[in-house]
Amino acid sequence: MFNSNPVARPSVPLFLRRLLLAAGPIFVSAALTAAPAPALPAPALMPLPADLRLEPGRLPVTAAFTVAITHHDDARLDAALARLRQAWATRTGLRFDFGPGSANASTAPIAALLIDCQAPGLSVPGLDENESYTLDVTPRQASLRAPTVVGALRGLATLQQWLTEDAGGFYLPAVRIRDQPRFPWRGLMIDVARHWQPLEVILRNLDGMALVKLNVLHLHLTDDQGFRIESKTHPELQAHGSDGHFFTQDQMRRIIAYARERGIRVMPEFDIPGHATSWVVSHPELASQPGPYAIERHWGIFDPVLDPTNEALYKLLDDFLGEMAALFPDAFLHIGGDENNGVQWSASPHIQAFIRDHDLHDNEGLHAYFNRRIAKILARHGKRLAGWDEILHPGLPDDSVIQSWRGVEALAAAVRQGYSGILSNGYYIDLMYPASAHYRADPLPASTPLTPAEQKHVLGGEATMWSEWVSPETIDSRIWPRTAAIAERLWSPREVTDVPDMYRRLAIVSARLDEAGLLHERNYEARLRTLAGENAAPADLAAIQTFVGLLEPVKQYQRGQLEPEMTQGSPLDRLADYARPESAPAREFAAAVDRFLFPSSPSDATAAGVGLTRELETWIAAARQVSGSLGAASPALREGAPHALALAEIGTAGLQAIAALRARRAPDAAWRTAAVAALDRAAQPQPTATELMVVKPLRLLVVAAADQDRRPALSADAWRQHVQAAALRQPPPPPPP
Repeated sequence: MFNSNPVARPSVPLFLRRLLLAAGPIFVSAALTAAPAPALPAPALMPLPADLRLEPGRLPVTAAFTVAITHHDDARLDAALARLRQAWATRTGLRFDFGPGSANASTAPIAALLIDCQAPGLSVPGLDENESYTLDVTPRQASLRAPTVVGALRGLATLQQWLTEDAGGFYLPAVRIRDQPRFPWRGLMIDVARHWQPLEVILRNLDGMALVKLNVLHLHLTDDQGFRIESKTHPELQAHGSDGHFFTQDQMRRIIAYARERGIRVMPEFDIPGHATSWVVSHPELASQPGPYAIERHWGIFDPVLDPTNEALYKLLDDFLGEMAALFPDAFLHIGGDENNGVQWSASPHIQAFIRDHDLHDNEGLHAYFNRRIAKILARHGKRLAGWDEILHPGLPDDSVIQSWRGVEALAAAVRQGYSGILSNGYYIDLMYPASAHYRADPLPASTPLTPAEQKHVLGGEATMWSEWVSPETIDSRIWPRTAAIAERLWSPREVTDVPDMYRRLAIVSARLDEAGLLHERNYEARLRTLAGENAAPADLAAIQTFVGLLEPVKQYQRGQLEPEMTQGSPLDRLADYARPESAPAREFAAAVDRFLFPSSPSDATAAGVGLTRELETWIAAARQVSGSLGAASPALREGAPHALALAEIGTAGLQAIAALRARRAPDAAWRTAAVAALDRAAQPQPTATELMVVKPLRLLVVAAADQDRRPALSADAWRQHVQAAALRQPPPPPPP
């Protein structure tokens, strides 16, 4: 645990403090005082600090709030203060005066916030940056201390979230925080190759990253569908491979500077030797089979691959990678290296002869040969190599970093061979899994077989935003707020694992991200209005929001199977593009069903039952509107009619189940058969590439109602196990598309 305070003081063990923090209202430990202290508010931070101790009292935040900086001050720190001022002004409506020019050491004794920054830190953000800080808030003053500017930036991100409001106004709760990251590499990869994401998308997502303390922006700049960076040594690459959508070098310098101002590294990825169609559009002679080639418009793994036997390839790559090494100051350059299917290599007589003549044995040996050649080019230009799992071949430089999409076992295997690694398996946010699934993924789980020395080579992880199914209008909703849960996994101690508390705080940080300029909330509501049409009544909008709020896009790669006709040029305006990746109403409904069926007290069951009934009635009414008049006016809603009809049907079954449970009278077998059949139909994926997310909790209600005659003979635990097991019956697989 990080602790810079040498003064001995009573403390509660960290694991116990975590339990207390997750439980909600927090009291001073009985071991420290004979009388109970007033309840303190539960923390509303993400990520949670390494050590947080709530204290009694509060520091008021008014328009007169002042700031002083001692020791080191610079433009980055001043800019961070300006962002804090803007975020607080947006939230409070107050007009603050603190910021550059007003924050100086002479006012330190009376300033509301004292920032003590010891040094500038690294000139270029890097792995060795000290990001630690301490934050002490008392009723008299807030004190933020950090050894570097980046540490101060992390503390200001905490302070930005820490602002609280009640009937007495805005304030900072008294607290003692000692914080530092668990891992030094905490990244977000954004794929701008498949669907182009312009400058403004990258900049606003950098602001979101800074708020939750992510520190690596990994830009996937080339793939089969696009070449997205300007080359001045080989301008034909972007001229022929980008459709005109690429970052100029000046734009990229702006991104790099914007990121550095927030303590974030920018690592480029140029995918080679596979995923190379956009390279060989302009240079078919460098491909492993004759061209011509055209930019790929579909999604998948394609045959075009660079020819490692062609010396002209290394001349071009030396020119290009040297140019990019000069543009990107980060120590690492990512070469991709993934998903080369080997088709072109295997079909080429001259490539197979090269493999035999150079004793490379097979295509994997050729890939290793290529990687060694590229590593030498990068080393000559002062860069370390990074790549996906597939680059792990004999002869790779010891300082290479392996990014694992295959999982913790593959990451551990790389580490055992002496390489450093980062985890992305479990953090593929494009697969539309809930935040809880990402939250449970850990680069170093408690069960890790790695030795302490080996564990030091696990540098952290990255969320990956692959862009097959996102546009500039929807990408924020696919990244946020779920990526904040990944940011917490990579920053906070391993023991911070309370999922319900994570969701409580995730809802709060989502609003803070909206304040920072992200569009995941405001675009969602605006896009729903387009479904209803410009003349829609408020009741129509409410019905659409209710209906779409219960849907999620299908998981994994099912959408490509359900919509094989979609291409890079297809508009992303299907129902799946309106639905959020995770349905909060469905999750909350499932929790209420749990309280109703397995209550801690009769009053809990009664309250949950009333709420469930009201919710189901609202859903049924909304579903009937969508399947009726609203669907007739909107193509996207019309294609959702099967879901709407299913929702009305299973919602009615849910109401009947609640009534039966309240009356303590089991429905007959025919009712159960009909209700389960309706639930099975509702669980089938639809051509809309969406899923109705309330099927599982409604299945629990139906099973519990039908089997309630067994309840008196079972203990509470046995009853829960019976209902959950009976509800697990899976519906038949859907027919092929």
